[in-house]
Amino acid sequence: MRHLYRCPLRWADLDLLGHVNNVTYVDYLQEARVDMFRTHAPDSRSEDLAEGVVVVRHEVTYVSSLTFSSEPVSVECWVTELRAASFTMAYEIFAEDGDGERRVFLRARTVLTPYVFATERPRRLNEAEKESLTRLLEPDEPVRPTPAPEVVEVPGGDYAVHVRFSDVDVYGHVNNVKYFEYFQEARIQLMTAQGRELGEGLHLVVAQTDVDYRRPILFRADPYDCRTWVSRIGSTSLVFESVVRDGDEILARARVVGVCMDSETGRPAPVPEGLRALVSA
Repeated sequence: MRHLYRCPLRWADLDLLGHVNNVTYVDYLQEARVDMFRTHAPDSRSEDLAEGVVVVRHEVTYVSSLTFSSEPVSVECWVTELRAASFTMAYEIFAEDGDGERRVFLRARTVLTPYVFATERPRRLNEAEKESLTRLLEPDEPVRPTPAPEVVEVPGGDYAVHVRFSDVDVYGHVNNVKYFEYFQEARIQLMTAQGRELGEGLHLVVAQTDVDYRRPILFRADPYDCRTWVSRIGSTSLVFESVVRDGDEILARARVVGVCMDSETGRPAPVPEGLRALVSA
């Protein structure tokens, strides 16, 4: 069984190209996930899963662009793996036409663990929670995080993460969705530093984002350091690696695949030689 959530769109969700921003999709996943927990979790403990879990990893694949509509977009979500103290969810964001044909905008997987915020420790799933999640289980391949990369220092690659009060949830942690914003801001700064723009008639589209959450980011006056660099450059794509750190401790890391697109045709385009030379250097 899969849970279906109808997610309303907002004007504020759109980017400069008129598409739903890649960061905003993760907000849709969170809304669908909470709605699923509140609908299917044990009645007496419905808030435990709805509000008492933390995200360990996100894997988000962007399939096609979503534009604004007065109609809500559909989000299907289900469980793909159950473990003693964690579980994995899958999602598909889509719209259907009058003939029932489905157009998929995004597919994603999330690893979550139940969490006791009073003690700042994970906990095991209880039997009632396992039973309710089993009803949504469609077993699939387990999530296997990629090895952590060696952190690289490049000009323009350091971005100061200033945590806003509105970034923090009721438990005092920065919400998992906000990390995507931090990584996006750091990536944009790297691309614009020292004239690393793509060039006339080109723009960069995010095709894949994987984020690992290792330690909570907390609200404080001092900024955190986010370091970003390009780890690979292909014929039409760039791979960005990022880490958020508190001193030498890594709190979160991200791997983002960006595809260079021709703004007129909407097709992948070769990475400009000037940018390729700068990145290679």
